[in-house]
Amino acid sequence: MRNMEELVIQALKSAARNEQMKHTVQQSAELYPLLWKAAKRYVTGEKRQEALRIAQDFISKDYQISLEFIGENTKDIAECQKAKEELLQLIEDTGALSFNQTVSFDLSHIGLSVNANLAYTNLQELAQKAQQYGISLMISMEESSKASSIIEVYKKIAMQYPNIGITLQAHLYRTEVDIQQLTQYPGRIRLVKGAFQESDDIAITRSRKLNERYLHFVEQLIEAKHPISIATHDKALILEMEKRRYFQQPNVEIEMLYGVQPTLLQQLKKNGYPCRVYLSYGTEWFLYLCHRIAEYPENLYLAVTDIINPSIIESEDY
Repeated sequence: MRNMEELVIQALKSAARNEQMKHTVQQSAELYPLLWKAAKRYVTGEKRQEALRIAQDFISKDYQISLEFIGENTKDIAECQKAKEELLQLIEDTGALSFNQTVSFDLSHIGLSVNANLAYTNLQELAQKAQQYGISLMISMEESSKASSIIEVYKKIAMQYPNIGITLQAHLYRTEVDIQQLTQYPGRIRLVKGAFQESDDIAITRSRKLNERYLHFVEQLIEAKHPISIATHDKALILEMEKRRYFQQPNVEIEMLYGVQPTLLQQLKKNGYPCRVYLSYGTEWFLYLCHRIAEYPENLYLAVTDIINPSIIESEDY
């Protein structure tokens, strides 16, 4: 059974990276609306206004929010500019909603897949706007092949704009060194396990060893008094961190994705810990859906149920 689960995970991660498959889904009058029924569990909508309505509801319940306009690997300069303009408007709208929220994005959505200079120039513009509106930016981490470029762009701008944070993946072997370096910069570090399919010489597979590694990194960041977002849905891991009193440290927040483990996040908030909900929107949701299912293969059953009977998707009470 375990081998079958691993095969499903690998297949979904491969599907997520398949540009032809994504294009087919997006262009199909039959597949697109069908899979969108499953994606709606995890994606707030295809328009910014839909995401902002849900964000406002969470803010009214004293959650922090992080908003993402989904997109990556954009190779056309004009499309990179469109993505930047959408993010600028998102920053402005989020700032009007509430002070000190976060906007997240992939650098490959705003130019990194063209060249690093374009990504840096667009990031500067976003950082200036975000600083004006009291908004933090969070740079997402992508495949390991992009990690060095992403970190170099971040290092280039981080001292000038302390409102910019960066995401690190615990499963990559390189993260041990990256954390030591990046604690010298002021931005928040968002620590995830890592969703991308990587070779064994680059990353650790999901295992007890990876959980121990995750705990080790969290402890390092807490001891360094560095701002950290603990971004995992692993209940056993979360309970262990609660037992160790990590969530009571002033530099720590908990972050979870919209639609994933809402009851657990609600309980953590009731326990008095700072909690953030990650809300995504846009039409580029195919990869996002594949990763949500791959993280927990049991979500495949939810996806099938949502497709067959979408009316049972409930608005979870966070």
